[in-house]
Order: sequence, then C-alpha cells, then structure tokens
Amino acid sequence: MKFSHVLLTALALSGAASAATYTVRPGDTLYSIARATGMEPSALMRLNNLSSTTINVGQRITTGGSSASGSTSAPRATTAASPVPRGNGFVRSAATRYLGIRYVLGGNGNGGIDCSSYTMNVFRQMGVNLPRTAASQWRTGSPVSRRDLRAGDLVFFNTMGRTASHVGIYMGDGMMANANSYHGRSMIEPLFSNSYWASRYNGARRVLN
Repeated sequence: MKFSHVLLTALALSGAASAATYTVRPGDTLYSIARATGMEPSALMRLNNLSSTTINVGQRITTGGSSASGSTSAPRATTAASPVPRGNGFVRSAATRYLGIRYVLGGNGNGGIDCSSYTMNVFRQMGVNLPRTAASQWRTGSPVSRRDLRAGDLVFFNTMGRTASHVGIYMGDGMMANANSYHGRSMIEPLFSNSYWASRYNGARRVLN
C-alpha cells in the first residue's frame, strides 16, 4: 500500500473529537507528510509551530481539521493524488533561499558554497539529509529517466572526466538550480537547452517520494 494511502487511513481513524494527528515514522519527512495530507509544508509548519523542517521519529504532527468530520478526508485524498504543483512550489522555495551565494569549492555556508553543498543545504530545508559530495549523492535515492524528471530530482553531470562530478536540482520546465563555478554563484538556469549541460548529463536520482 502506498505511503499516502497508509497515512490518510491513519488520519481517518484518529480520535473522533480531536484534530487529526500523525506519528512520525522512520523515513518520513515533513515534505512527504505534507504531500500525503494535501497541505503546503509551510502551513504544516505553522500549524505545529515548527521553526524548521526537521522532524523526529515518534513526534506527533497535527495535520489540521477534525477527524469527526467525514467531509474533510475526501478532499484531502483528492489533493494528495495530484501533489506535483505543491511539491514544485516547496522545492522552488527551498532552492531560492540559497540562490546568489558566491561559488567557493569546498564552501559550506553563506560566505561560499559549491554544487554538492548547495544541494545538501536545500534538501536539509526539506527535511532530507544528503551526503556531502556529488559522487556520494549520486548513490542515494533511486534512478529517474530523463522523460520522468520532476521538481526536486537531483541531476548529475560529468564536468571533470568522471561521473557525477557536478550536481544540481531539477526545478521543472527544463530548468535546474545549481552552484555554478563558471558564473561564480548559485543560480537557476536551463538544463537541456544549454548545450554545455546537455552534453555532460549523467542522469538523475530521486530522494523525495
């Protein structure tokens, strides 16, 4: 059974007189819970007074509404079945936070950042911990074909004569966000319509479910 179906079933069976809640399980992220309940992650954060997207196993997350009302569960299930626009907006919001930062090889913070540090920081905002290097990130998640790319997928390139020497984040509509050493900053730019990136593309990995 899909995660969203399990989660929505659990919410429907929660206490009749109280707001619907969900207990965080291993592998859950704020992003995945928001998608399954048809909510914006930012709304879920406000509802639970969260200052970051980090959540812990066993934590109880209020998902809004009252489980006593049967009319609230059906619209949520319908919304969760088509989550792409919500996911796209959440990915773009997280990626935008780190745009314009100066490119520095090995950089980890606001004073300078490199490609894998950029992706690591963006995904941390979405409650996902990535390894530090592009090569290590290449070994995470599951492979995605070019025709199935969606916002939030990691995209990899051979820029130094080896697989996955550069990584970015697919933003949808043929665009990607990355820390670009040539331009000297993190930015959003075309992916496949840019001959440089298109000719060096290795593949993509999906770590957001």
